[in-house]
Amino acid sequence: MIFPRLSLFFSDCLNAKAISEARVFAFSLALVSSLLSLLFFSASCFAYDLEKQVKRFTLQNGLKVLIVERNFSPTVSLYICHKVGAVDEPSGKTGTAHFLEHMLFKGTRTIGAKNYSKEKTILDDIARTLQALDRESMKGEKADRSRIKSLSDQLEKLENDHSVLFHSNEIDRLYTENGAERLNASTGQDVTTYQVSLPSNKLELWARIESERMVSPVFREFYSERKVIMEERRQSIESDPDGKLFEQFMAAAFIAHPYGRPILGWPYDMSYLNMHDLEYFLRRYHTPDNTVIAVVGHVDHLSVLRIIRKYFGEIPSGERHFHPVTAEPPQLGERRVKITFDANPRLIMGYRKPSLPSFDDYVFDVIQTMLTDGRVSRLYRTLVEEKALAETVWTTNGMPGARYDNLFTIYAAPRYPHTLAELEVALVNELERLKKEPVDQRELDRVKNTIKADFIRSLDSNAALAGMLSYFETVAGDYRYIVHHNQIIDRITRDDILRVAQKYFTDNNKTIAMLIPQTPSR
Repeated sequence: MIFPRLSLFFSDCLNAKAISEARVFAFSLALVSSLLSLLFFSASCFAYDLEKQVKRFTLQNGLKVLIVERNFSPTVSLYICHKVGAVDEPSGKTGTAHFLEHMLFKGTRTIGAKNYSKEKTILDDIARTLQALDRESMKGEKADRSRIKSLSDQLEKLENDHSVLFHSNEIDRLYTENGAERLNASTGQDVTTYQVSLPSNKLELWARIESERMVSPVFREFYSERKVIMEERRQSIESDPDGKLFEQFMAAAFIAHPYGRPILGWPYDMSYLNMHDLEYFLRRYHTPDNTVIAVVGHVDHLSVLRIIRKYFGEIPSGERHFHPVTAEPPQLGERRVKITFDANPRLIMGYRKPSLPSFDDYVFDVIQTMLTDGRVSRLYRTLVEEKALAETVWTTNGMPGARYDNLFTIYAAPRYPHTLAELEVALVNELERLKKEPVDQRELDRVKNTIKADFIRSLDSNAALAGMLSYFETVAGDYRYIVHHNQIIDRITRDDILRVAQKYFTDNNKTIAMLIPQTPSR
């Protein structure tokens, strides 16, 4: 898979209208070939140097640490990547991983606390009251409305009493006052990541904060935060045409495997998540032996390792439990979904495929770049510019994750007055070209060099490198996936593209979701 979420060049949702003008090759073929050859040489050297630059350690409790010293600014980027995401949630508890990510910003027993022993008593009462309220609410029409009212009033009073016992947003304040940038967290199907960039002399502050919220977080403002994530779902899925279409597409593409479940969760499950659910998930998955830390910046690796051992080294390893994941059964025919929404028409088309480290996954990286990376790419040139059939078109290899077999996806919106049916036919015709016509060698060479050049760009910042190192060490099991990626890309032949296209771009392997406007688009 091409490196995720690191720059415009690796965006999972690249808009054809926003592609950089730098992708327009205005030079002669000879000059372009020379420049790209030079980039390839630079990429190969840099990849080799990267492997020598990364210091890799594993603590006794299983925590993996990757450190790169880059001394061009007095800052450091820090990524913590836990190998847990929505795919690991138990049935009926969807949304747990994302909700936990939110709650780990609420402070710890020492960070944000005024009187934790007194606070804990009220928190226990809040947990019991909320659980009783949820149990009664689950009864639906048979619920005792007077009991619901009584429990709701009791919960509101407890929350008010609790509010004076802690400082809200203390983690955010500590980071901000100490020069933090890019403070963020994200939850995906495969991993949960916490990231921040700081002045290099604030490394120990980071270690204290992150080790504490790994061991002793406090789930403050739980009930109100549960409302926040419900509102987040309403805004990003229920009220958003792209979010709604994508959710239905994934549910159709994966009818058994948990990749078919939304990261935010299904509404019913989200409504009844409780503190015990999050505590169990934390203790099971946010453990040192399930975690990778990447540190990139103006640091001394021995000093970094000493600090990490001081704060993280005594955290006990978790008990590893076998977590069976339902395999997706063989697809026996095309899966098609249509939804109506007050928005312009659009579609998502996907084909099931193997994930990394399969060689075919690398071939799909080439196909992705060939189809929609830049104005000279096939789908953009043909559907957007020449035929004016599409308003936007882009592709993504590896949706929605990489720990299990995934999808090659195509996103497109027709340009008025063209229809979704016309657009679908045009997309399928372009895929048929890949199945029947060998790719021109010059086009293949250009695509490979584009991938290599993008790799160089992806390593420009400390944060980008820390993100890649932590992600691939977690998902691929070895950060050196990024070191060897270009070498494998270079081995791909025209026959490989023909073979992969013929094997996977079939009707029986296709899922398509269409958004139909509630009123005709103009």
